[in-house]
Amino acid sequence: ENAENMYFFSDLALTLNEPEEWVAPTDSRLRPDQRLMESGRWDEANVEKQRLEEKQRAVRRRREAEAVEALEEGKDYEGYIPLWFERKVDAMTGELICVYKGGYWEAKDKQDWSMCPDIF
Repeated sequence: ENAENMYFFSDLALTLNEPEEWVAPTDSRLRPDQRLMESGRWDEANVEKQRLEEKQRAVRRRREAEAVEALEEGKDYEGYIPLWFERKVDAMTGELICVYKGGYWEAKDKQDWSMCPDIF
């Protein structure tokens, strides 16, 4: 119904970005710039997007500096480690893939997001 006004997207496609309660604070549906854009507040959304991008750049610079410092001190530096996925080589293709390692659904059940970084 009304598909021609919704770019002929399916119901699923139209609802993929709908907010959901009780998700991790890192869930992309919670991006403040995205929420502002979807409510038609374009200027505020652009300002927020710039803020988020600069925050990401600052985190990257900090990690790069930590890596250099560790190298200078002869220490190992792990860098960013995803919370719920790990990189593995696919046995069939030999390609590097990300595989769910567990923990998300347990955290969601407990509503314990203390391990999540503040990305927004």
